[in-house]
Amino acid sequence: MTVLFDTNGTTSENKIMTGKEDGHIDHASPQATPPHANVNPDALEIAPGTAHERLEGWIPELASDDELRGALEKAFDYRGDVSITRKDGTKVEGYVFDRRAAASLKDSVVRLYPKNSNEKVAVSYAEIAALAFSGRDTAAGKSWEAWMKKYAEKKAAGEKDLSLHPEPLE
Repeated sequence: MTVLFDTNGTTSENKIMTGKEDGHIDHASPQATPPHANVNPDALEIAPGTAHERLEGWIPELASDDELRGALEKAFDYRGDVSITRKDGTKVEGYVFDRRAAASLKDSVVRLYPKNSNEKVAVSYAEIAALAFSGRDTAAGKSWEAWMKKYAEKKAAGEKDLSLHPEPLE
């Protein structure tokens, strides 16, 4: 039995649980079964992968607020430039580096680096009339599987220099 003091200086008695009451397993018992005994460890190691979407050149429909929000989430994950057309007709093209979604479109903001400037530009979701994934997806085709495919093609062709070199920067 333990006596505890709270912040008011009053005392209370708590029973400390041990053994089976606290969830311990009697491993010597023939009926003892560890909690994860029926779990297949191979099944735990298989995790779903992510599919890379081909968004380059995509112009999403922005008919609803949810479609706009979904398209801007994809623009944030996209590794190329996007073009945003505002409702006043002005356009900005650049790389989306941040977005802040709020309860309303007016309070939600997407931020990007314009293509020809180092200035950060913030655009309210409520101002967006159109969105286009206009730039080249710099991450496309650079997965481990793509690298292995190129390696296998070079090896099958009988090339001796099997090293792969990165693409030159633009």
